[in-house]
Amino acid sequence: MIVWALFTLFVAHVSGLGQSELYGDEFHEELLLKQLPSGHVYAHFQFTTLWENGGDQPNHHCHLFPQSLSEVLHLYNVDEMHLSLTGGLWRHENWGYPIVSAPPGAELWAWFKEGTEDVDKKWTLLSNALSGLFCASLNFINPQQSLNPKYSFAPLGAYDTPSRNRSLLRYSTLPREIVCTENLTPFKKLLPCDSKKGLSSLLSAGYIHNANYHSLGIHVRPQCKDVNCHETVLELRQTVSLVYDLIILGQESRDWSFRKLFGVGLAGSCPLASTSKIYVDCSTNGTSSVYTLTPDPTETINSNRGGYNTVFAVYDIKKTNIINMFSISSTHKGPRVYLLNSPPVLHATRYIVGYGQEHGGIVTKIHNNHWKDLDISLFENIPWFLPIYYHTLKISVNAGKQILKPYAKHYIPGRDRNRPYALELLVTLPPRSITEVYIEFDYSFLKWQEYPPDANHGFYVGAAVITSLLPHTKNYTGIPIDGSTFSSSINASRDTYPVTLHTEILLVTLPTPDFSMPYNVICLACTVVALAFGPLHNHTTKRLQMLDSCEESKGLLASLKLRLKSLLSKSSSEPEKSAPEQKREESKSKEPSQEGDPSCEQKIMKRKKTKGTAAAK
Repeated sequence: MIVWALFTLFVAHVSGLGQSELYGDEFHEELLLKQLPSGHVYAHFQFTTLWENGGDQPNHHCHLFPQSLSEVLHLYNVDEMHLSLTGGLWRHENWGYPIVSAPPGAELWAWFKEGTEDVDKKWTLLSNALSGLFCASLNFINPQQSLNPKYSFAPLGAYDTPSRNRSLLRYSTLPREIVCTENLTPFKKLLPCDSKKGLSSLLSAGYIHNANYHSLGIHVRPQCKDVNCHETVLELRQTVSLVYDLIILGQESRDWSFRKLFGVGLAGSCPLASTSKIYVDCSTNGTSSVYTLTPDPTETINSNRGGYNTVFAVYDIKKTNIINMFSISSTHKGPRVYLLNSPPVLHATRYIVGYGQEHGGIVTKIHNNHWKDLDISLFENIPWFLPIYYHTLKISVNAGKQILKPYAKHYIPGRDRNRPYALELLVTLPPRSITEVYIEFDYSFLKWQEYPPDANHGFYVGAAVITSLLPHTKNYTGIPIDGSTFSSSINASRDTYPVTLHTEILLVTLPTPDFSMPYNVICLACTVVALAFGPLHNHTTKRLQMLDSCEESKGLLASLKLRLKSLLSKSSSEPEKSAPEQKREESKSKEPSQEGDPSCEQKIMKRKKTKGTAAAK
């Protein structure tokens, strides 16, 4: 009885505790919907898991944090990791800044823990493990395709020391990687509720891959548990960014809804989530267009951040009584008005110049629309088959009116089949200027085994990465570094706001041989051999012998004539012959002929016997 009473008290005590207190973790799901100035609709999903015991014990029991990812992080001593799988290009000039920036294709960079030995080996094993976990081609990432940046990709987590050993950082990208359903399915399996409940049930593969831009992100870092940051927790952020074009979706109206964007409604929140909220940016309501939201939001929040005011309509799914399905719709009124979009403070573009397949150049144009100077960090990742010439580097402003010199630069020359080229520049952009960074390169000749299956499609060059600190939050919706959820960005004014830009990826056509020529050569060689081998074989293996007149065979035409003549003679009706005539014909047939000459038959039989004995020997 005493044991049973103690067990009952323990169960009652445990049931009175919350899940976050019992397991030391918590889960938040959020969705941001924003109508962009170009008419597109931006949807950003964010699923955040905070785990107190994430960095203490490698084999600690996981409750909300995915066990498979936890084992990978502990096994390879990963302190911070950022992975993105993106299809499409984010257009900063028309859409502003995304919450999480990512280049087209796959990008992976990670910080390893202090004291990690053989970082290159851990990096290779990490990429292989993530390749199997997310069904992506990350196994092609190896030390020969990776870099160790000096200024870019600063750690975003909470650490004891502000400066870290840069030898623990590795970065690589696969610009040719294609994002498909095979990547989305394992991504959703890492969530506590999978895709059965909560906001993750809106992630339908057919509607995601119909978007103009779609990006999956996995971000792991240590984060402060409280304001004073005496303790840290392990933060996992899973993000999905989508940009929809309403015209492509089949309707010319500006109205949107859950059914139109995601194909389904929302059945409810995830039972394991501490918070489940949907934010709708209503800042443009009443300016470029007038629309109403259905149903009415739970609350409306005015966020004053960096000198710009933003209005959010907030739907708290935990507090919403959902009977069947929940859906948010926007109904516009009045004519459609297009306004001139004010570009963001900082945006960039990149392209290739030159002609032919011998020499070329890469130009990166960086626009600074601010009225003050702006410091940036530019990181260029050039593959080894495009050898660049460092002495041709030129930084000009406003079409060559001014030449800039970077106040810091870092250049790592590449090695053929061993290491890519890396170029980092720290530049101060003049106010209201267009800065061009130009560098020349050559086209290399590759071995025939190094060409991809579709060699004439071309070779991809990874996107350039630009990092800066913005003075204000115009067209900016990023989450602060000291925050984990989107709610932490409301009224979060800071002195500066970090931003990362990724330019376009480049497609280069290298000198490519005609891979159909081997097939043509093989066909021609086989034809020549077949035509030449037959006569040579006949002449070298057969004997030439003289035939007697009795062994000569009649030609085909003569034999056909004889057969035709015999058929005609048989078919013709002949009169009956008298007995003397028949006897006369029989006597003629008994006369010896050349065909039935016994001497000829003996010769033929003798020759056949000779051939038989020779064959037997």
